Amino acid sequence: MDLATPSDLSPNAARALALPFTAEALLASLRPWVEQESPTYDAGAVNAMISLAMRDMALLGAQVERIPGRMGLGDCIRARFAPPGAAEGGILILAHLDTVHPVGTLTNGLPFRVEGPRAFGPGIYDMKGGTVLALRALEALAQAGIPTSRPVTVLLTSDEEIGSPSTRDLIEAEAARHQVVLVPEPGRGNHGVVTGRYAIARFKLRATGRPSHAGAQLSAGRSAVREMAKRLIAIEEMTTEACTYSVGVIHGGQWVNCVPTFCDAQALTMAKRQADLDAAVEKMLALNDASGEVRFEVERGVTRPVWEPDAAVMELYGLARRLGAELGLTIGHESAGGGSDGNFTGAMGIPTLDGLGVLGGNAHTLNEHILLEELVPRARLLAALLASV
Repeated sequence: MDLATPSDLSPNAARALALPFTAEALLASLRPWVEQESPTYDAGAVNAMISLAMRDMALLGAQVERIPGRMGLGDCIRARFAPPGAAEGGILILAHLDTVHPVGTLTNGLPFRVEGPRAFGPGIYDMKGGTVLALRALEALAQAGIPTSRPVTVLLTSDEEIGSPSTRDLIEAEAARHQVVLVPEPGRGNHGVVTGRYAIARFKLRATGRPSHAGAQLSAGRSAVREMAKRLIAIEEMTTEACTYSVGVIHGGQWVNCVPTFCDAQALTMAKRQADLDAAVEKMLALNDASGEVRFEVERGVTRPVWEPDAAVMELYGLARRLGAELGLTIGHESAGGGSDGNFTGAMGIPTLDGLGVLGGNAHTLNEHILLEELVPRARLLAALLASV
């Protein structure tokens, strides 16, 4: 990959590093996005967010395309910021518009608000904040007459929070047409970025027991909920330094006076190395058991491959580090858990830099927030990268 060298950071990158962003204006752009709730499983809410984002990008002059969703999930957006007749490819900005927060979170637990140095709201940190920064960086570059180093495509998806089951093919096909991928997922502490991601696999679990009347014939039944409780503990106790196991969703029973026939759950494993994840998958699938009075089934779900940094990724990081130094920032890097769509593009061997979004914390909780004083330097870093890579 041919990236800028320190000697040619000056004309466009230096101007980008001085763009006149303000935290107030960036937050004002972000607020409508946060106040349009968009939990993954509510396709209507996600599509309302898609419509809002499409309008914003059309106002910025992008060629905007809506891609219908599938699997009952929301739509996606492909927006092209390029001169007429520009060749396919360039820089892909990859982000998602879905969140984990259900509709109603704004009025019940996490209203949009500013408290001192922080702003709060559902999805403000993961990852609407970073997505808005990327768009405002593109806007500021255009207004200042600073060209991006390559044509830019923005792909906004609708199901990242559940592993991207309906969009992985779209992400990989789009990424294959580009030379660089920038992912404005939340940044790491002290302005760090992400140069790799752990491998992740999800599983669907089901226990099937035997029903009976819990009051009159308790001993005649075999409880699927009880079996799942035992299995949950056993699964989580398989966690090691190499691989983690967790159960995050569980549903069972319908009537308290009935011994439950079914109990369903979802499990997740995460590992730093692909070989460790592959071993974890085998271990989970080996839990299938039809020999007892309660049947236990394990079905593999979506998987994110491990993404390990190569020389091209580290070259891209080196550019970000040099740009950050011009802003007075010491930008570190790390491989990270949690997963993102950068897993896919990084595993494809396309130079990918992740964690370029906002700084803050407490993602996926009712304390999710961003740090206001870091909005401007992060926007300038994104703008300078877009002018340089």
